[in-house]
Amino acid sequence: MSRVKYLFDEDLNGRIVRGVRRRLSDLDSTTVQEADLPEASDAAVLDWAAAQGRIVVTHDHRTMRPCAEERLKLGQSMAGLILVRQTAALGRVIDDLVLVAEASTAEEWEGTILFLPF
Repeated sequence: MSRVKYLFDEDLNGRIVRGVRRRLSDLDSTTVQEADLPEASDAAVLDWAAAQGRIVVTHDHRTMRPCAEERLKLGQSMAGLILVRQTAALGRVIDDLVLVAEASTAEEWEGTILFLPF
């Protein structure tokens, strides 16, 4: 069983990224910018994340969710998608992302779409 890895989408609040990284310094995480995918389409981001075994974490409910649902409908792999509500308290989102990373395995999230906060 492998550990959870994250790909933080470019629209995700940077304070969430920094908070998760502070709490879990050994977490394998990257951002769309660090992966050299800025302005990439949702499909390209999901493709890259699937190839790398990374759960995509995003605020983009409007376009990323339908793209992920289409991917699953077509039988394509997806390491997971976590949709973070814009109005959610940052501390709660950070806690939830840390919990996902610490209390589960990557295999548990395959093909899953999750809304945060829980």
